Amino acid sequence: MMVDLLEFLWGFYIVSLVLFSIRRLQTLMMSVTVGHESSPFSPSPRPLSTFAKVLGARRGPSPVSPSFLPEALESLASPKGEISNRREGDISHAKLGDLHNKSRLVKSDELLTAEERREVREKGLHDVHPRKINSEAMPDVRALPEEKVIAGEKASANKARKRPARLILPENFQVLELGCERLKKRENKEFEVEGRDYCLTSKKGRRDVMEDSYGVTVDVAGDPKQAFFAVIDGHGGRAAADYVAANLGNNILREVKILGKERGSLEEAIHKGYSVTDKEFLSQGVASGACAASVLLKDGHLHVANVGDCRVVLCRKGVADALTRDHQVSREDERLRIENSGGFVHSRNGVWRVHGSLAISRAIGDLHLKEYIISEPEIKTCRITPDCEFLIMASDGLWDKVSDQEAVDLVSKQRNLQESCKKLVELACSKGSMDDITVMLVNLQNFCS
Repeated sequence: MMVDLLEFLWGFYIVSLVLFSIRRLQTLMMSVTVGHESSPFSPSPRPLSTFAKVLGARRGPSPVSPSFLPEALESLASPKGEISNRREGDISHAKLGDLHNKSRLVKSDELLTAEERREVREKGLHDVHPRKINSEAMPDVRALPEEKVIAGEKASANKARKRPARLILPENFQVLELGCERLKKRENKEFEVEGRDYCLTSKKGRRDVMEDSYGVTVDVAGDPKQAFFAVIDGHGGRAAADYVAANLGNNILREVKILGKERGSLEEAIHKGYSVTDKEFLSQGVASGACAASVLLKDGHLHVANVGDCRVVLCRKGVADALTRDHQVSREDERLRIENSGGFVHSRNGVWRVHGSLAISRAIGDLHLKEYIISEPEIKTCRITPDCEFLIMASDGLWDKVSDQEAVDLVSKQRNLQESCKKLVELACSKGSMDDITVMLVNLQNFCS
């Protein structure tokens, strides 16, 4: 088998060598024939024009191909135009042989002038001014004046630089009208409430919606020394804040009525009031939450409860006494409680947050984090004595910028509680507070036993 393969390869090699030798002999014979036919007695062929050379260089057809035959016939015609005026059928065999010999001359002529044609082609393709090359390569074609060419180029450039049409806005543009309405609403973003033994000032911050709220119930069961006050700071919208303001006080007072008048039962009633309010709001499926700080004044005692970072501060002989502790994730006990429940806390921009979201650890609502954000309040009870002057109940918009003692000092200098509320809000704003601010002052002198 290997012997047959070797014999086949040797035979293929010998045949290829013979064919190559025959082709070289044909080329040598053709060159000798061309040298003999170009004698002085044979008619010299008409050289190709520059235009024909350019066409031959760009199109690249062979001079003996059918597509090139008319141009070859025209170039080889006599001055009288004998060949060009004859039909193809009238050409004799002798003339065709003559044409075949002359086409060889044309081919050799093109071979001799290949460098010249390459120069013309490269010049026409790469020159910066193609109109000059065209005028040299095609002398029969009339060139355009340079001024017209430049004018045409300028016109095309101006057309490319054409500016878009001017945008015309209608006079009554609805978006602008809505924006104006929003600005008008923001101008009226502060309100005041004044009642018996209490006053309140609330100012909206940078949010589009005011999320603070409050709840007040005085003369509970017809007793002027019983009252309920609450300050609420919502987040994620107003839904939770509005619901807590409308229902927390009623739920606590209902539980107090049910459980009786024992001291221990009052704390239990407050716990249950917060729990019922939280469950009822969660049943609505609204993703919102609210912090709250409440005070129940009953039988000469203060029952203070809170979830979140709303704060209650008591002024006792000019000294600030915080009755609540903020439920923030930065508190060690709150952080451990969240982590023991399976959650995690994360610091973002220097603030510890539950799952990187809320900076508070207790609130009413917050359905998506209810497993870690509990609604169980911390409760503190104290007796109202003659040295107890007033209470300051406010959202974190005030306490983030104003300290407890600073707030008590400002109110102590004022004789009017309503004016003191306004001064506290202005002080927080002057210190850079951009959150919603709600401040409530409660005069304790009329609630002493």
